[in-house]
Amino acid sequence: MKITWLGQAGLLFEGEGLSVMIDPYLSDSVEKKEPHNIRRVPVDARFLALRPDVMIFTHNHLDHYDPETVPHFITAESACLVLAPSSVYNEVRRIGGKNNYVKLDRHTEWTEGALRFRAVKAEHSDPTPIGVIIEDGKSRYYVTGDTLYNEDIFADIPQDIDAVFLPINGKGNNMNMVDAARFCQRINPKVAVPLHFGMFDAINPLDFPYEKKVIPEIYREIKL
Repeated sequence: MKITWLGQAGLLFEGEGLSVMIDPYLSDSVEKKEPHNIRRVPVDARFLALRPDVMIFTHNHLDHYDPETVPHFITAESACLVLAPSSVYNEVRRIGGKNNYVKLDRHTEWTEGALRFRAVKAEHSDPTPIGVIIEDGKSRYYVTGDTLYNEDIFADIPQDIDAVFLPINGKGNNMNMVDAARFCQRINPKVAVPLHFGMFDAINPLDFPYEKKVIPEIYREIKL
């Protein structure tokens, strides 16, 4: 599976004949509402031209479900599978068209081709946030979405996680680096990929105190 970091919490999974985009933030919409959150990395227009087979949104915050980014990928003419928790589902399905809108709340699963998606608990300020487990028959990837450290999450997480992708910024109801490292110690993934840094801040991901970490570079494939 080829995995590319799109910045902030955005990811692009490509493999098994499918492309899956999660939480893309490819605009300056946050700055318009929060002037102090200036985008530090310019948008790479190459990614706006993609036509993902699957779009996943973990919750309804601007840097995850962005009304300026979404129309590049989901339109009344597209035929995309859209997986989203209730807070996003109720908004995105208004686009209509040939897209298949699936409400992916906690414990819900969806199989598409050789990929299986499972929504798991996240603890955030959105009313229905989710994390997502992605399985391709060979590997198991866990995208936590925005979340705090919460004991109830661990009951949802299977063993043998190959890679976890999680926030480390410690603001906006996200784990800080210390709690993110504790989280990784609990689920014991083969590798941990820190996200949610470098877009609006000067956080140094090398300070993330987890030995089995892989530091991503924006717009580049993550070598796990």
